[in-house]
Amino acid sequence: MTGDDPETLRGYREKLVQRKREWAREGRLLTENQDVDRSTNRLPPGQRLVEKWPVLDLGVQPDIPRDKWIFTVDGLVANPIRWKWDDFMSQPQVSLTSDIHCVTGWSRYDNAWTGVHIAHLLELSSPDPAARHCLIYCSDGYTTNVRLDRLADEDVLLAHSWEGAHLTKEHGGPVRIVIPKWYFWKSAKWIRRIEFMADDEKGFWEDRGYHNDGDPWKEERYD
Repeated sequence: MTGDDPETLRGYREKLVQRKREWAREGRLLTENQDVDRSTNRLPPGQRLVEKWPVLDLGVQPDIPRDKWIFTVDGLVANPIRWKWDDFMSQPQVSLTSDIHCVTGWSRYDNAWTGVHIAHLLELSSPDPAARHCLIYCSDGYTTNVRLDRLADEDVLLAHSWEGAHLTKEHGGPVRIVIPKWYFWKSAKWIRRIEFMADDEKGFWEDRGYHNDGDPWKEERYD
């Protein structure tokens, strides 16, 4: 769904939010099976393995030309960042492979990402010692929150490519963040800004019934 008509988009979002709230009330997909041995299992409880990559969004898929894309880092940082596409691509590039675990119940193994490692961004921006949380903003109006220590994990990156090709707009291109250890709603599409903050602030789904953290192995699907 592209959501070109504002009324259609508003209705779609309202229905989507209502459905997710019903899932939360029903405890959909919850197994309470948190004793899965991670050393011998890759699939968290309540998940099913898929080969294709499903497309999920809030009803709009922003079409952002790379030459118009702008990304900023601000808030409690010593050195705010403002990157255009060429600035972003001139940064050191890394390739990482990780699994996807979506709160809607599917998982996909061995996704190959290419982009800018979060450690590089943190080194450049130099967050203030008071910074403990981050709020991620996206071009479709979506937001999500993450603790700074989790954002700083070794497998987090700003990805522009998946499986050797540029991300399509359906999957968050030109750039999305990938935070693999948490449910995939934290790995926000169409990223445009990260704000560093002293206090936590809930994002879109966290404010609508989803768990504030989102650990797949603890089945932290809902608040």
